[in-house]
Amino acid sequence: MKKYGYEVVDAIVEHFDTQNEKHPVALASRKEMDNLFLEQAPENPEDAHKVLDFVLKNVMTKSNIVSHPKSYSFVPGPSNYISAMADTLATGFNIFSGGWAASPAAAELEIVTLNWLLKIFGFPLKKGGGIFTSGGSMANLTAIVTARRIKCGDNFSKAVIYLSDQAHSSNIKAIRILGFKKEQIRIIPTDIEFKLSLNKLRNAIAKDRLEGLQPFCMIATAGTTNTGTVDPLSELSKICKKEDIWFHIDGAYGGAAILAKNGKKLLKGIEKADSLTVDPHKWFFQPYEMGCLLVRNSKWLKNTFTETPEYLRDVEGNESEINFYDHGVQLTRRFRALKFYMSIKTFGLKAFRDAITYNIQLAEKVEDLLRKSANWEIISPATLAVINFRYNPIGNKLSEDELDELNQYISEKIVGSRKALLVTTVLNGQTVLRMCLINPRTTLEDVKETILLCNDFAKEKYSN
Repeated sequence: MKKYGYEVVDAIVEHFDTQNEKHPVALASRKEMDNLFLEQAPENPEDAHKVLDFVLKNVMTKSNIVSHPKSYSFVPGPSNYISAMADTLATGFNIFSGGWAASPAAAELEIVTLNWLLKIFGFPLKKGGGIFTSGGSMANLTAIVTARRIKCGDNFSKAVIYLSDQAHSSNIKAIRILGFKKEQIRIIPTDIEFKLSLNKLRNAIAKDRLEGLQPFCMIATAGTTNTGTVDPLSELSKICKKEDIWFHIDGAYGGAAILAKNGKKLLKGIEKADSLTVDPHKWFFQPYEMGCLLVRNSKWLKNTFTETPEYLRDVEGNESEINFYDHGVQLTRRFRALKFYMSIKTFGLKAFRDAITYNIQLAEKVEDLLRKSANWEIISPATLAVINFRYNPIGNKLSEDELDELNQYISEKIVGSRKALLVTTVLNGQTVLRMCLINPRTTLEDVKETILLCNDFAKEKYSN
């Protein structure tokens, strides 16, 4: 067992040590994967070391390296080695983190680390609470279930929920899962800066009330996936308080920026939320999976999710001994708190603050670099380490459709080269390149090399 374990650790360390030298993109067709892996479940055993060698050679090499310095797309996953080893411990000891009786230490560490986050985001420590989830999708789902229970009780036939056209798709998915009809969802347009329009929200709420409907929840975003934009949180909190509407903030992407001075200013008002989603497996540099929901009053979760079947009657415990299966959807839960606890203890919050500050400043430097070029146009400026731009050289005679085609071509060629992961999004009807720069390993030189490669592919397209 030790020999096998050392081989696994050696492989992980080698990956951490050499990932910068590898291609961040893995490309393969379904046919290629079927040819490599498709087989019947084997009846007889095979040597464990041979199986491990096969996996290291064929599985780990055919997955994108989301912690690579040139992995710019979606939301990269920088991770860290301490948390990876903490996950190994939690899995190796197979700790059940659902209830206090099964593991008092696991429950206590979840309480402790949630308290750290409550303090970071300015939530009340005595009443506040939360739960670690698989990711932002489950955290948002948990928040909306709670909001519906607290604000609507059992009857939500006239309930209406509000979110912007830049809100993350996981919110729409959660709303559909919960059985809301299309007529109960209000998508509020954003302004020129991609922030939710306060006036249009007020108008929508007023109209719904006049029609006898029940506005019950507003979902704001602290760091949109597309542009890193933060909705006007302080103003939205006032509207929600006046209208008696649950105020949920989806800070899955941008919430962690509160640790940096240049991020905290943008997140003013985040402490006013009734519930807040943050994703430690994004900008808190944790391995997948780890999301988190924070709430102003922990009883809201308990009153929403507690069930008391007869087979759990002997493990309920007292009020202070929290059973986290009573605070969310899952009964069986892995020990997610351990990796967050060990990494914060090992590195200290200052290391996280410095990394996030660096990321935000790096994106601003990239914006300056692109603005000084005659080839590039900024579509959405650097905000919380996200920047959107497109190839649009001064003096070009290309139509909008041709520019869209050109920038799509650049992205496809970059990904096809496997040298960087840089894909497009659509803003104001334009196809643009989007960089998310939350990896502390990414340097300005990495970005410069990628931009030069983009220039080469653009010229190649022009010459054709």
